[in-house]
Amino acid sequence: MIKILVSNDDGVTAPGIIALTESLSADFEVMTVGPDRNCSGASNSLTLTNPLRINRLESGSIAVNGTPTDCVHLAIRELYDTEPNMVVSGINAGANMGDDTLYSGTVAAAMEGRFLGLPAMAISLVGKNLQHYATAAYYANKLVKRLITHPIAQDQILNVNVPDLPLSEIKGVQVTRLGARHRAEGMVRTTDPAGKEIFWLGPPGEEQDASEGTDFYAVANGYVSITPLTVDLTAFEQIKKMQQWIDKL
Repeated sequence: MIKILVSNDDGVTAPGIIALTESLSADFEVMTVGPDRNCSGASNSLTLTNPLRINRLESGSIAVNGTPTDCVHLAIRELYDTEPNMVVSGINAGANMGDDTLYSGTVAAAMEGRFLGLPAMAISLVGKNLQHYATAAYYANKLVKRLITHPIAQDQILNVNVPDLPLSEIKGVQVTRLGARHRAEGMVRTTDPAGKEIFWLGPPGEEQDASEGTDFYAVANGYVSITPLTVDLTAFEQIKKMQQWIDKL
């Protein structure tokens, strides 16, 4: 039977990962391994200076005191008797579009699966008052089945963003590119109860490139956005130009 490793960055008890686990368990053997707390924004970070501990929950899921990347790495290397067939990360509570993908622990968990040689997908639910996790879970199940029968390139993962709408109101699926935001707003400066100065990360910037063809545009117009992301960050088209640039040093 096909084995799916499910992880996320919102924490192993978040509603999105529960909905994803339930949906995929109907058709596949699922192991769910996620952080024991919210790790949003963790990106691809690994825990290097502290030991990782696991806690097996009554639900059957496994909580790890580490990052999303830790969870996937630990599960594949140590917790599975045999390697899973695929990694699915999500369902994230909120968008992972445009520049946000660089910071996303949800996307990073999928990336780690691909680094370790497995097909992988990240899926997020986009909206303000999230309700329709079942819609995202439906598309996750369909996409997993498609990836099994029609694999994509080995250096790519899928980044999927689903509008927070009832399934009947989804207009379709669009393959997109990443949009872009304006610079984030400044840090919020305040003080703690002891009067010491502290800072909070400011709100993300407004959408700068949300034109047709982007993930922002698709979701805003009621479509599921699927963006293929490449694991290799090399700008291959710039290598020759960069060599010429270096030669002039």
